[in-house]
Amino acid sequence: MKSKSVLFVGCGDLGARAGQLLLAQGWQVAGARRDSSRLPAGFSGFDADYAVDGSLEFIARMQPDYVVTTFNPTERSVAGYEAGFHLATANLLAALDAHHPRHIIAVSSTRVFAERDGGWVDESSPLSEEDPRAVAMIRAEQLLLNSGHNASVVRFAGIYGTPGGRLLSRIKTGQLCPAQPPRYGNRIHRDDCARFLTHLLQRADAGAMVQPVYIGVDDRPAPQFEV
Repeated sequence: MKSKSVLFVGCGDLGARAGQLLLAQGWQVAGARRDSSRLPAGFSGFDADYAVDGSLEFIARMQPDYVVTTFNPTERSVAGYEAGFHLATANLLAALDAHHPRHIIAVSSTRVFAERDGGWVDESSPLSEEDPRAVAMIRAEQLLLNSGHNASVVRFAGIYGTPGGRLLSRIKTGQLCPAQPPRYGNRIHRDDCARFLTHLLQRADAGAMVQPVYIGVDDRPAPQFEV
């Protein structure tokens, strides 16, 4: 039986973690990043900058069964978000040419939601029209979902688990939020992110339903003071 193949584009920490889980299950795993020498053992590596036109042209020749994108802004400006998400998605779709993977999964963020007052949010909640960085991400999502490919977007919230991560750094410097009024946060551990991505790939491979949009988050919102 031919083994299944997956390509992680922008293969950083999440792609490496998810890919290693799939490697252990017998999948062929490839990663594309600017320095492919940093990929885990067992990955096929491609040096590529997804924000540069033509850098992903190898994908049409490779013809992976599945593609997962873990894009990031090229810089923190609005232009950096536009290049790192919308332009990168356009480059990916152009690089696929006539090849249609069985499924494409794009990692996004709950930043795209319009809600800012602590209200409940689900996958159908209104999207931001005021945050230009969020709008750049939304444009990327819509470009993929309207491309004619089988595709899904996973909007992760507050990824944690990195030693020395931003939350721990803030705590160490005494930047604690007050207990009152309560400010709720939504988070998910990076290992759970990786497992969720592999879960969706396994569902797609089994022919099961994969929704176009998911929120990737722990089960229970918690006050930031408590966290």
